[in-house]
Amino acid sequence: MSDITLLDGGMGQELIHRAGDRPTPLWSTQVMLEHPGLVSEVHRDFTQAGATIATTNTYAIHRDRLVDTDVADRFADLLTMAIAEARTSGAARIAGAIGPIAASYRPDLHPDADTGAPIYAEIAQMIAPACDMLLCETVVSVTHAESVLRGAAAGDKPVWLAVSVDDRDGSKLRSGEPLSAILPYAQAGAAAVLVNCSAPEAILPALEILAQAGIPYGAYANGFEQITEGFLEAKPTVDALTVRNDFTPDAYADHAMAWVDQGATIIGGCCEVSPAHIAEIARRLKAAGHTIV
Repeated sequence: MSDITLLDGGMGQELIHRAGDRPTPLWSTQVMLEHPGLVSEVHRDFTQAGATIATTNTYAIHRDRLVDTDVADRFADLLTMAIAEARTSGAARIAGAIGPIAASYRPDLHPDADTGAPIYAEIAQMIAPACDMLLCETVVSVTHAESVLRGAAAGDKPVWLAVSVDDRDGSKLRSGEPLSAILPYAQAGAAAVLVNCSAPEAILPALEILAQAGIPYGAYANGFEQITEGFLEAKPTVDALTVRNDFTPDAYADHAMAWVDQGATIIGGCCEVSPAHIAEIARRLKAAGHTIV
């Protein structure tokens, strides 16, 4: 039996469901301003469900995403707010989330590594002091991996690299590049490597490749049918995505336990994974004799 780190679930989608507001391009950032305390509530619910890590609500807080909004001058303030909310979670550890520059799933919009690394470094230095590790999420290309790992190193905390793969072929990044191409970067700059925000069915083939890095590995999938063309437009909102109707806690836990059987020691959930999903995974892990750490 293994020691398993249980991540939390999908903060952004959970906030949208609870707030009842129409989603905006600012995603969960706007919710912190309009519904104070709701992020803390979600964090606590994930911890009570069994998650041992609270992931900060900082994924979408980038200077470029705030341009032309009424919070463009509140970059540092928003990061501080998100970290403060995470610290109310009761979780054993805090992971500082760093999402993609420009947009999710858009390797074509990502800058080159020399341009991107300083952007990620600024965020890493601002959030790392309050975090136990930095979680670089939804990394979709080799350039993105190089950029964010170089930048996150400035935070002087362990860095976990989470890549997003093709939903139909887990051996490829969303850029179309082979997943194996990120291994040298992960080995040089990451303490763990994961697959995130991908279809559950794509995870096992990806884990077979990530296992070759020789560092802890794992996964946290999403519950969307597919990444739609509408979502790949400028300033998308999540209502362009459709939730799978087979995405029950039982069904998702089946996938998660298969990842553990394959050797994953870090598991959790991304978009549409609720506290109920995490609670079922926690129950299954304990029943199988694993220790949640």
